[in-house]
Amino acid sequence: MPVRPVQHTASLLQVDSILTHLAGVEALGEVCRFLRHEFLHFRWVGIYLRDGETLRLAAWSGPQASEHVTLPVGQGICGKAARENRTVIVDDVRTAPEYLACFLETRSEIVVPIRVGPTVVGEIDIDGNEVKAYDVSDDRFLTAVALRVAALAEKVQPEVAAGRPPLRGGG
Repeated sequence: MPVRPVQHTASLLQVDSILTHLAGVEALGEVCRFLRHEFLHFRWVGIYLRDGETLRLAAWSGPQASEHVTLPVGQGICGKAARENRTVIVDDVRTAPEYLACFLETRSEIVVPIRVGPTVVGEIDIDGNEVKAYDVSDDRFLTAVALRVAALAEKVQPEVAAGRPPLRGGG
């Protein structure tokens, strides 16, 4: 159930509204919550921010927390996306040796870099419970979301790097 193009504009306007009305990590948490509740195939949504060679979970929304609040760049699917500066879609995590398991029910994953210019400053990480839950339409949509949160991600990165615990963006 990919993101249909007809959903893009309204959803991106909602993301813009969140970023206009909220500040800091709270805005990132609300973006995670909105995405998870708007798109049912997004079962867990997290935003990681880059701190040197480490990815730190800044905000998330899902049924439970991830044990992976920090990840080395280059490790796992998230690390691969940051290292290679590209979206990574995994149709079935059980066939991906680099996958770092978070939840037993996760079957697919998409990780989209958040960039300021050519530099990866973070990423949007989404897990799904179905095989092949994500495709190029999800990538296009999430890339547009990443463009919108990039300036905020860069701004709050020092706060996240200082050890602020990840913010849960609703259930």
